[in-house]
Amino acid sequence: MKYLILGAGPAGLTFANMLLSSGEDDFLVIEKENSAGGLCRSCMVDGSPFDIGGGHFLDVRDPDVTKFVFGFLHEDEWDRYERDSRIDLYGDIIGSPIEANIWQLPDKKQERFLHHIAEAGCNRGEPMPEKFTDWIEWKLGLAIAEDYMLPYNRKMFGEDLDSLGTYWLEKLPNVSYEETKRSCAEHRPYGTQPGHAKFFYPHSYGYGEAFIRMASALGDRIHYNEPVFSIDYDNRIVNGKYSADKIIVTIPWTGVREHIGLPGKLTDSIGKLRYSSVVIEYVPENMDTKAHWIYYPDPKLSYHRILVRHNFCPGSKGYWTETNLTRFDEDKAAEEGRTYFVNEYAYPLNTIGKQELMKELLEYTASKNIYGLGRWGEWQHYNSDVVIRRAMELSIN
Repeated sequence: MKYLILGAGPAGLTFANMLLSSGEDDFLVIEKENSAGGLCRSCMVDGSPFDIGGGHFLDVRDPDVTKFVFGFLHEDEWDRYERDSRIDLYGDIIGSPIEANIWQLPDKKQERFLHHIAEAGCNRGEPMPEKFTDWIEWKLGLAIAEDYMLPYNRKMFGEDLDSLGTYWLEKLPNVSYEETKRSCAEHRPYGTQPGHAKFFYPHSYGYGEAFIRMASALGDRIHYNEPVFSIDYDNRIVNGKYSADKIIVTIPWTGVREHIGLPGKLTDSIGKLRYSSVVIEYVPENMDTKAHWIYYPDPKLSYHRILVRHNFCPGSKGYWTETNLTRFDEDKAAEEGRTYFVNEYAYPLNTIGKQELMKELLEYTASKNIYGLGRWGEWQHYNSDVVIRRAMELSIN
C-alpha cells in the first residue's frame, strides 16, 4: 500500500481521514485493540460514558481542529464549558493554576507564599539550575514547590524527579511578586488562562465517540487486534507482512520488540525512553463541587487527580480518579470489585536528553519514509487537539 498507519488513536485516525478527504484511499491502519480511540477511548459505566484513559477534552482554541472533529461528531452534539479546575491544597480548595489563585488561601498562607515568591531565584536574578527539583523552587518559590509542584509531580511521574529535564517547563510563567501581591490585595486572579480554559465535551457520549466516528468513516481500512511487533526500516515492512511506501508511527516505539535494520545506537536510544502508567477508577458518589477536575498533591492520597464526571457529562453521576500505577493496589481493587482501567502508556516522560534522542531517531526514520506522529510517535505530552493539528499538518506535507 502507499501508506501504513500504526495505531488508531487520534493521530492515526486524523491522518487517515485527511488522506481519505484528499482522495487518497491506498492506505491501511492497524490497531492492537479491538476498538479505535487509543487513550481517548470511552465505554459505558453505571449507565453513563466513562473515558478509560482519563480526562480528555476538546480545546476550543484551534478552529481548524474543531471544524475537523465536528465533521464527524457535529457541533450540536457537544456542550461548551468554561474551565473550572481546582487544587485541593491539603484541605484548602483554590483555583488552578496555583500561581494565579494564591489570593484564595487564608491570609497567613498567602503571606508565606508571597515571601517565597519574592525569594525565588528567578526573581532574584540567580542562575537557572539544571536539576528538576532545584529548577521548580528557582522558578516558583519554595512554598509552591514544597506544597504543590514537587509532591504532585512525584505522584504523577514517580519519585525520581531529577531524572526529568527542565526543557518542558519553560512555558511556566515567572511568578511576579508584585503581581501576586496585587492579586491577593484585590482578590482576583491574574495572568493568562491555562490550556482548556474553554472546552467542548459531548453531551450524550464519552469523548471517545468522536474517534469511533472517525474510525467508522474509514470502513474496512482498519485492521483491529493487530499489535505491531516488528518494523523493518530498510524495506518498510511491518510484522513481516505489511509493506508500504510510507509508514506513520503513532504507537509507542518501546512497544515494538524488533527494530530490524535500525542502527544499534538508535535501538539503544529507544530503550532509554521512559513513560508512566495510570489507572482510571470509577467512584459512584457525587461530589459537592462545581469543578470539572481537581488536583491533589497530598502524598497520603494515592490518586493525583479527580475528574468530576457529573459536572461535564449531563445526566451522569460519580467521578473518576487518576492514579499512577505504582501507587495503585490492583489486587485489592479487583478483590473489592471496583471498576478501573489500566493504561500502560499514559504519559511520555520528559527525561534528560530525550529531546536530542528523539530528534536523532525521527530524522533517521524520516530518511526511510517512516514518520513518528503524535504523543507516542514523537514522545511528547501532547493533548488530543494538538495531536490532531500535527496529524493534519503532516498529511499535507
